Amino acid sequence: MERRWLFADQLGPHFLDAPDQPVLLVESKGVFRRRVFHRQKAHLVLSALRHREAEGDDVRLVRAETYAEALTEPVSVCHPTSRAARAFVQRLDGVEMLPPRGFVTAPPDFVAWADGKKQLRLEDFYRFARRQHEVLMDGDEPAGGQWNYDADNREPPPRGTSTLDVPPPPEIREDAIDDEVRADLDRWQHDEGIEFVGNDGPRLFPVTRTEALARLRHFVEHRLAAFGPYEDAMLANDPLMAHSLLSAAINLGLLDPREVVERAERAYRSGAAPLAGVEGFTRQILGWRDFVWHLYWYFEPRYRTANALDARRELPKWFASLDADAVEARCLSDVLAGVRDRGWVHHIPRLMVLGNYAMQRGWRPGAVSDWFHRCFVDGYEWVMTANVIGMSQFADGGRMSTKPYAAGGAYINRMSDYCGGCRYDPKHRTGDDACPYTAGYWSFLARHEEALEGNHRMRQPLRGLRRLDDLDALVEQERARGSRAP
Repeated sequence: MERRWLFADQLGPHFLDAPDQPVLLVESKGVFRRRVFHRQKAHLVLSALRHREAEGDDVRLVRAETYAEALTEPVSVCHPTSRAARAFVQRLDGVEMLPPRGFVTAPPDFVAWADGKKQLRLEDFYRFARRQHEVLMDGDEPAGGQWNYDADNREPPPRGTSTLDVPPPPEIREDAIDDEVRADLDRWQHDEGIEFVGNDGPRLFPVTRTEALARLRHFVEHRLAAFGPYEDAMLANDPLMAHSLLSAAINLGLLDPREVVERAERAYRSGAAPLAGVEGFTRQILGWRDFVWHLYWYFEPRYRTANALDARRELPKWFASLDADAVEARCLSDVLAGVRDRGWVHHIPRLMVLGNYAMQRGWRPGAVSDWFHRCFVDGYEWVMTANVIGMSQFADGGRMSTKPYAAGGAYINRMSDYCGGCRYDPKHRTGDDACPYTAGYWSFLARHEEALEGNHRMRQPLRGLRRLDDLDALVEQERARGSRAP
């Protein structure tokens, strides 16, 4: 049987044609020379590759400077997840490229759905995927009679508590392979000048299928029931909330998204988890994850350089280096520390704390997307292109989202407990205690009023902007603040 070359995000059994198929793995040091990745991300990827080698009977791991050096025999490979990797594979002799795996909806089906549409929206694709794959369906109708339970899944955190009452996910136990990877990364840094960002730390995410399945099983049995209502909430002392922490494992290919969705649906059908939460979780996997994957390939290659709002500022050093201690705004400091210390925060801090601030300050979207790619353990180019360029930064002008996800301090105050202990006041937009998110929100609207006035979802905010009697002072205040750490 022909050897299957597995990229580091294709490590699960669904990337093989048979359990005993010979495998080639390549550990390329050149990848880490070219870009500054989070230290824990580098550890996760290398540990996953080396654990995969240790588990297989006919698995060959080649450690080389480049991928090309490792390819010395004919192999087959599943469609890679980046344009650069695909172009590289297509240039190789003796390599057969197979259709992509690791996603639910096939590319031809997405293209058939998308072609001819003026706008591509998640809700439309999600309903299409639910029908096509018969997920959470009762015959021709959605389970429970509704497609969307977002209204039930946007609760603020419970009052009077600093953590959700859910058991933590199973702890990861490091082994000798993890120790070896950590020693190699130390040597690369000290002897070869390879740089990383973020703190090293105990491994927090699965690198084997056994670990990933244990996390999936625990989430479905013990955390899924609490996931839905608070999936958009934030608590300073509970960075995990009831989230699954499965994104890194799925994006390494250790879990098939189909099995993840099936497990969640079984929990609903058995009465172990409420429909609203299961639907919200399914929307993330079957809907959003597949949606941004397909948009990465469906949109033209230059999409990742889109900059509809003409944001030109480069990332400030404090943000690029994850210097959370330089920041006084409690929400931003805590979330940036989460990236520094874990290489992970859940989707609302990503969108409404990190991405929101970057958009308000006019940082270059491509640089923001690259930062998310390098600094998050589950970050890949395909993940972050539509997520950041399209949704978070609105740099595509609305091709895949209906409005900019800009919000002031009132949103963060409602959906978190950050504001109570912060030196800034979310109700104040000018002055020494003016919340940088509140002030930044109005400054953002003022800067882009003309570009946004045709968006019906922005009419009310723009009417509010025009009623401000301190707008000139606010704009000058935020111009002076610029990209300094707030």
